[in-house]
Amino acid sequence: MTPADRHSDTIAVHAGREDLHELGAHVPPIDLSTTYPLHDIEAGGHAYDVMGAGGRPDAGMPLVYQRLWNPNVDRFERAVAALEHCDEAVAFATGMAALTATLLACVAEGRPHVVAIRPLYGGSDHLLTTGLLGTTVTWATPATVAASVRPDTGLVVFETPGNPTLDLIDIAAVVDAAAGVPVLVDNTFATPVLQQPARHGATLVLHSATKFIGGHGDALGGVVAATSEWTARLRRIRAVTGALLHPLAAYEMHRGIQTLPVRVRAAQESAGVVVDWLGRHPAVAEVFYPGLEDPQGLVGTQMSGPGSMLAFSLRGGYPAAATVAASCTLITHAVSLGAVDSLIQHPAALTHRPVPEDARPHADVLRLSVGLEDPADIIADLDKAFAQIL
Repeated sequence: MTPADRHSDTIAVHAGREDLHELGAHVPPIDLSTTYPLHDIEAGGHAYDVMGAGGRPDAGMPLVYQRLWNPNVDRFERAVAALEHCDEAVAFATGMAALTATLLACVAEGRPHVVAIRPLYGGSDHLLTTGLLGTTVTWATPATVAASVRPDTGLVVFETPGNPTLDLIDIAAVVDAAAGVPVLVDNTFATPVLQQPARHGATLVLHSATKFIGGHGDALGGVVAATSEWTARLRRIRAVTGALLHPLAAYEMHRGIQTLPVRVRAAQESAGVVVDWLGRHPAVAEVFYPGLEDPQGLVGTQMSGPGSMLAFSLRGGYPAAATVAASCTLITHAVSLGAVDSLIQHPAALTHRPVPEDARPHADVLRLSVGLEDPADIIADLDKAFAQIL
């Protein structure tokens, strides 16, 4: 069996660590060097040319400077690429830095038009809507992607499941509609444990690695897995703009990947229990969760499971949502997601605040990231919070 044929759980434990036996180490060493000694001027100059242009260093090549290359970042990238079944991956300081680099690559190629499908993470939506990077956007639905593509379209962008209402999109259908235009799928909610967009035709797969991949709420990072052609372009932009993931964060996220499958499946199991309880509570108007409504049959085919992200609307509108969020004590009232502890937040007021009002989530909606607590305790905390609005 080759490494590529191994199951995801095995890949998560071993990817990016293939040379540890040769190094005589059980865990990857942390390299915090900001600069590296040069053999001579010519070798340093050649290495700078290679890595500055987005290439990978050959064995024995001096690494020159951390902005160009870091071993811990490379290990993390190789692990993500293996899990996503992509050629390579490129890691950045944040998820937004990763998206920024991808958009800049389109602008540099003279294809600044983006077709995007809502809902998206609020920061992504804001970046596209404002055109800060020189891009223009056409907001589409899965059914209107083909009609929205233009000669200068460089990218089709969407999330599935979508943030925050967990909308599911058929990746293969959008790829077909894009007719050769590169498709970027934000896979943050699903993680590569539950979904590998490249296997359905996506060219690029984006993660806010701060979330499930890191998994402990203590490191920022973003990563794009893609074809070798795209990763070379992204490494070049990263080298020029300086958006490299910090080596210590890369180490923490690489470590987080080892437990990613176990964490995702455990949280998913608890989410199913919480969703069932929410659906029967009189304060709840609607529950948004991939496991509830899936007319396209994407859970079980495109996704191996519904995940641990959910949202729900409250019959009391915004006042009820604000009260419930503030009344939770076990569940942390905070933005972000995918941590070991459960997190609840109000998308319209926080993560999606920059989104135009006509596209913003409804004010009665709360998003819940189910963590690793016992589901009975999560439910008890929600029940106590709901008591404040009944």
